[in-house]
This record gives sequence, structure tokens and C-alpha cells, in this order.
Amino acid sequence: MVSVSGIRGRVGHGLTPAVVAEYAAAFGAWAVGRGQSRDVVLGRDSRITGPMLHAVACSALRSVGANVIDIDLTTTPTLQMAVEHHHAAGGLMMSASHNPIEWNALKFIGPDGLFLNAAAGAEMRALSAKGVPYVEYDRVGSVRTDAEAIARHLDAVLALPCIDVPAIKARKFSVAYDACRGAGGRIIPTLLERLGCTVHAINLEADGRFPRPPEPVPENLGDLEALVKRTGAAVGFATDPDVDRLALVSNAGRAIGEDYTLAFACRVILGRTKGGAVANLSTSRVVEDAVVGTGGTMQYAPVGEVNVAVRMREAAAVIGGEGNGGVILPELHLGRDAPLAVALTLHLLATDGRSIEALVEGAPRYVIIKDKLERGTVAMDRAYAAVRAAFPDAVTNTEDGLRLTWPDRWVHLRPSGTEPIIRVIAEAPTREGAAALVERGRAAVVGAA
Repeated sequence: MVSVSGIRGRVGHGLTPAVVAEYAAAFGAWAVGRGQSRDVVLGRDSRITGPMLHAVACSALRSVGANVIDIDLTTTPTLQMAVEHHHAAGGLMMSASHNPIEWNALKFIGPDGLFLNAAAGAEMRALSAKGVPYVEYDRVGSVRTDAEAIARHLDAVLALPCIDVPAIKARKFSVAYDACRGAGGRIIPTLLERLGCTVHAINLEADGRFPRPPEPVPENLGDLEALVKRTGAAVGFATDPDVDRLALVSNAGRAIGEDYTLAFACRVILGRTKGGAVANLSTSRVVEDAVVGTGGTMQYAPVGEVNVAVRMREAAAVIGGEGNGGVILPELHLGRDAPLAVALTLHLLATDGRSIEALVEGAPRYVIIKDKLERGTVAMDRAYAAVRAAFPDAVTNTEDGLRLTWPDRWVHLRPSGTEPIIRVIAEAPTREGAAALVERGRAAVVGAA
């Protein structure tokens, strides 16, 4: 699959070493061809196929004259920050994020530390289509390692003025954590220990043998919920394999949904700095409520980290992210960052004084349902027309698929950029209301097929 999220597929099927070599070489040629630098930062998450494909990508980058700065097993936000630190021509992260174990992917990062936008991605892929400009033997790129990237990342998070480290340490929080055997085991426990927490962790082995579906949605967090209850932890944290998304489990041992991660972060940042926030169109209203409640302004952007980051930069937003647990703070870097979200959540708990359960209970309540349909041969234009006809009283937004909005509820349909499916997401004050929106949306799409 080719999308704004990069190139991803099932290893051995759509994604083979030959495909990785082709696209890694095209990206390297695009990056060094811009003339600013020959350095390209390369990293991977913990997936079983990571070492193999990482080696392929390293050779491919060198074959077009790129000098590889190898940070090996790492997180996506760490790699984004390393690109900026080294003033590199770009970065290549080998990670399929939340996708199942058989998937892997190439994520392309520009010299500004942001994922490539649609235009830059098309420009890069055009090099592959017309023939990659490989170099001769005497211009093959070099390789050097950077073993300090994760340490720099943690230092930068803990140095943020918005994180009251002494206040967090004084609370001596007991925290539960599930790394799902992803790259988070290499960074989150260290962060928690530096913040004075007692850490109860599971699945820290960074070997990519996921013990459960790796997406940190509530239905996958039963073991973490049990760990919170068993240890009496103040909060439970779960990250996806490349550690750009954070999900929360409350002190009652209840997974509360990823949107609260961004809502809590907005409360912290907009409580100290007035300004605006940006989220994607599939984000829960709990985020907008948090933003408006602190006197901020809310804007929406199409789904995709780069779309949110670019809109944030254009609007000079002080906080933003996606409703999947991704928090973006320009003060740190313009990328989703789970270690940042961990620190902001603990800051809120330390300075507000209420528990996670109390914070959730004190805010307006909604139920969000995330469903999906097989993409198949559905013509999206016809599907959108059918859905609009089914909901004639809604306010429509067609910036990313179709989003229909009412004062207290919404439904969003869009083809996924990471899986061959159509996502159907709805939110309402009650589960029945959200389910009705999803079912009517599904019925309209199926009827249009």
C-alpha cells in the first residue's frame, strides 16, 4: 500500500526485499539530490522482519550515495528528532506501526523531521518509476552509528518547561506499562524511572513477537487493565510498536480510549499557553471540549500525521495530534510522540490532584465506535453520495473522505491509508446513538457497492 503514511505491506507478499530496496534507493536519491546533505538517518522498530529489511534499506541508501546514520532499534519520534539533530537530508523508519505482525513498512521523513507530504512523496516515487540514479563504486555512501538518539530524546522531553519534573517525582507514582514487545521497552521504562515512578511492566522484550494485536485500542488491553488492578497503579500506559501512540488505562483498571491522551495533553499545554489546537477529523469531541474549556481554539485536518503537523505549522498551533493517542508539541518537534504524552499525563496527575477516573468523570461523556469494511471494489464517490443521502440534515466536510456532523455527534467514513479497508467511525453521547450512526453508514456504503 502506498499512502501519505509511506509504503507498507505484508512481508513476502506485497512487501519484499526487492520492493524495500527499490523504494529505499528512490528515497535516498530524492533526499541527497536536494543538495543540503548526504546524511540519511535509518532506524527500525522491533518487528521480526526488521533486521532483514533494515539491512536491505541500508545497502540501498548507500547505493545512491547516501551516508547512513544508523540508530537501529528505535522509535519513530526518536528518529524524527535525530533527523533534525543531525541536519540530515531525511530519515527512513522501518515500521508498520500498529499493523499486525506480518506487516512492515517504510516511513519517509524529510529534512524538517516531518513525514513527506503528498507532493514530496509523489516526487520521490517518480524517481523509482523512471529509474533510480545509482552511483559508481567510488561514491557509495558510508555508515556510522548514533547510539545516543534515545537518550537525547528523553533529555529533550524532561527539559520541557511544561513538564514539572519535581512535582511528578514528589508523587512517586506507581505506573503499569505494556510495550507489546515493541520498541517502547527501550525508552518508556527509563523515562518513568527518571520521573520517580515505580514501574510494573509487561511485554518489554523488544523482539516483535507481539503477544496480542499491537494496536493499543481498549479491546487489546485486557492484560494491562489486570496489571493496573493487581498493582494498584495510578495509571496504565500502552504504546504501539514504534511508540508514537499512547493509550491510557485508568486507576480503576479501565481502558478509557486513546482520545483522552490528546485531551489531557491539551489541558496541560493550553492551561499554560493560550493558543490553538489541531486534531484530525476522526478525533473525539473530548479533545475539542478540553481545548475550548481552557480557552483555546480548535481546528481539524485530514487524517495522517503530516497533515496535522502541516496544519499546526500553518496555524501556529501550540498543541495538536490525532485521536489515536498521538500527541504533537511543536516546542519539542512536529511529530506524534508517546514519551512526551507519558510525561504530560503524569504532569496533569501531579498538578491537578485528581485520578484518571475522576478526570474522565468530570468531563462531558461520549461513546466512540470505530468500525471497518473491506474496501473491495466499492466506488468511494458513490458510497459518499449514498451516505450523504442517508443523513440529509448533517453538516458535511469532504476534506478527508466524508465527515457528517451534528451538534453532539458525528460520523466519518474514509478509505484507510494503512490497510485495504474503509473506516467508519462515529461518536455520540450514548453507545446506541453511535452504533446507529455506524450501522446507517455501513448500510449506505454496502447499498452503493
